[in-house]
Formats: sequence, structure tokens, C-alpha cells
Amino acid sequence: MKKNAAIVSHESSQNTLLAMQDKERGAQHRSVYGHTRGREHRSDAVLRASSSIWADSIYFDYNATTPIDPAVRAAMLPFLDQEFGNSSSFYALGRRAATGVTKAREQVAQLLNATSSEIIFTSCATESIATAFLSALEAAPEKRHLITSTVEHSATLELCRHYESRGYEVTYLPVDRDGNLSLEQLKQSITPSTALISLLWANNETGVIFPVEKVAAIAVEQGVPLHLDAVQAVGKIPIDLQSLPVSYLSLSGHKIYAPKGIGALYVHRHASYTPLLRGSQERERRGGTENVASIVGFGHAAMMAREKLSCELPRLAALRDRFETNLLQQLSGVHRNGNLSSRLPNTSSLTFDDIDAASALFLFDDKGLCCSAGSACNTQSRTPSHVLSAMGRCLEEARATLRFSIGRFTIEAEVDQALEIILGVVTKLRQL
Repeated sequence: MKKNAAIVSHESSQNTLLAMQDKERGAQHRSVYGHTRGREHRSDAVLRASSSIWADSIYFDYNATTPIDPAVRAAMLPFLDQEFGNSSSFYALGRRAATGVTKAREQVAQLLNATSSEIIFTSCATESIATAFLSALEAAPEKRHLITSTVEHSATLELCRHYESRGYEVTYLPVDRDGNLSLEQLKQSITPSTALISLLWANNETGVIFPVEKVAAIAVEQGVPLHLDAVQAVGKIPIDLQSLPVSYLSLSGHKIYAPKGIGALYVHRHASYTPLLRGSQERERRGGTENVASIVGFGHAAMMAREKLSCELPRLAALRDRFETNLLQQLSGVHRNGNLSSRLPNTSSLTFDDIDAASALFLFDDKGLCCSAGSACNTQSRTPSHVLSAMGRCLEEARATLRFSIGRFTIEAEVDQALEIILGVVTKLRQL
């Protein structure tokens, strides 16, 4: 399998590293949570948060959401308790809250290698995406053309459909069978009426990474603003907005071990901006009283993601490779989806011949394995994944596909236990 610098093979030297890191994580979790997982047959139990569901589960759905890191929770607690002030208030209690927000803004900016004045806190990435669209379209009302791809998150696709209903033209760029974008098609799709290009940095279902540096170069050459949905990329791969010329970038707290309900929008200092919610907060760029505790948590999570990236990227890639290699060796009729040389280090999209993914998820849940059939936002839908359909997968293939995504608290023993569960469930389903 072809690899690049971000995709690391599972080698013997990394086995030693993983074992050492797993041992350290066990000690850390013992000191933080004070209890162990209830599965007695597990030789290397990992300690988890206090909920019984989490304690009894093997969590392989980090792309859907992440648990709040204990250190993030600790940073938030003062602002949920004695430091409850409104950050817009003049007195000391409010000023301390404002200081917390300012620090968090700097921490998020440092993760992106941006400046703090370019960061606006929002309620979620969906709001950030909507604000980016509004800003670009309000800046050039005569331009009525948008460009995106067929494999975007529903937050972008639904927004594009909304603008189509208002008379805008939208070009949905196709991808090939490996989820790759054609840069030539992108360039040919740009017209004098193009107001915005909006693309994922990394796909939430397959982990495929778009060539955003080349996309940005085309956008600059053509004079078109570029928005990147970086929700899945932030904290998993390096991001340097000093060297990447984008106008807008969206991110979300609950994908990097911060709470749900907090997001951010990067707006380049020279990009046009129109607030979606009007008011005096966020330096008059977004109305609504700041969610100080969650903002502080987001900032602390960003700081931790920045500090851990250099060691977490190869660790997760090694765990993912261990998972995939062993699964493909022990089980026939398993196919990987997406560009294997350019994808997130934590994500595996796998199609299993002769099974139904919904039935597998039911049996996995009964055995304590958490994964998904695609985007968490579409879990309740009976329609197949639009991402897999866009990649040329037929209905049968799409309905036999599962997404496994690991994260900061995943250890090697969990990978082995997940493999055992998957082998048993898939074998059972194929026998039915």
C-alpha cells in the first residue's frame, strides 16, 4: 500500500511505542477517573469517564464526536462555578471571563497558525459554514454561482440546496472511485459569476484529504474566495493558515475533545465578513452572550491538540494500520474505501461483502463496540451514504459499509478486542 508522510505503516518499532503509550494512558486514566472498565476478560483495561455506557464500550466513532478530555473539563469548571461572569460586563467578574475568552481565541489561532483577531467563536461548525457563505455572497451580490463537491458534509450540501432554491447556480464537483477531486474540473467550473468555493479539507466518512494547497492556489489565481470545512482535519493533521491562502475556515469543538455547542470560524483579515447573528459580542462580529465555559474548553482543547499532534498522528496511523491489516488478513471479502495514500490517520471506511451494516451495528452495540455506517448526522436516514454513492458504490456496497474512527484514548488492546467482535459479528451475519 502506498504511503505518504502522514500515513504511517505498522512497524515493530511502533509496537514498542504503542505499548509504552498505552501503559502511560492507563496510569493517567487511573489517576483521573479512579475506576476500570467492567469487562473482566480484557487483559489491558483502559479507564474511562464515569458514565456506565462509556465504561462498557469500545469507542470507535471519534469522527462523530469525541469525549471531553479531563484536562479540558478541568479548565472549564471555574467558569461554570465561581467565574460565571458575562464577558461583556465591566466589573472584575466579567473582566476575568473576558480574559478567558481572549486566551481561548489565542489558543485556537495558534492551532491554525493564524492571528487571534481572525477567530470568531460560534455555536457550531454549521453556523460557521453558513456565516462564511453569507459573507462571500453579501460581498458580491451580483455573483450567483457556488462551487462545492458531491461528498461534502450535509451542513454544506443543505445550505447549497437552500441557495439553489433562491436562484443561485451550484456546481457539485464529482469525485472518482477513491474519493479524489479533479483539480482540472474545479478550474473549468469557475466562472466570472462564481462567488465562493466551499470544500471539505478531510472527508468525515472516508477520511480522504483533498489537495487543499492546490485548490487554494487555483482560487487565488481565479480571484474567488475559498471556504474550507476543516472540522475533521483540525487536530489530526497539521494546519498552517499563514502559508495556506483561504478566506474562511470552519471548525468545531466537539471533534477535538471540547464540548458540543461550540465552534469557530476563521476569517482572513482581508476577507469580507457579514455576521449571521447581529449584536455587539465577538467584537461586533457575532451577536449573543459568549458561552464562556465552552469557549475556554475549546481553547484548552486546541492547545492540547497542538501539543499532541506530532506524537498522536503516527500513533493513530499505526493503530489504524494494525486494525486494517489484521482485519483483512483474518476476514475475506473486506474492501477499503478512499485514497489510501492521502487520508486521515484515524479513519477506516470498510465494505464487508454479504452483510447489512445496520444489522452489524445492532450486534456491535450489543457487544459494546461503537462505530457507524457513515456520518453521524445521517445515522437515522434509510438512504445510502451520499459520499459512497458519489464514489461509485452501488446500493448494496453502500449498505454494507462501516466507518471506524479512533482517537486520543484508543489503545492497542481495544483494537484487538474490536477485531474479535467484528470477526464474530460478520461471520454470524454471513451465515444467516
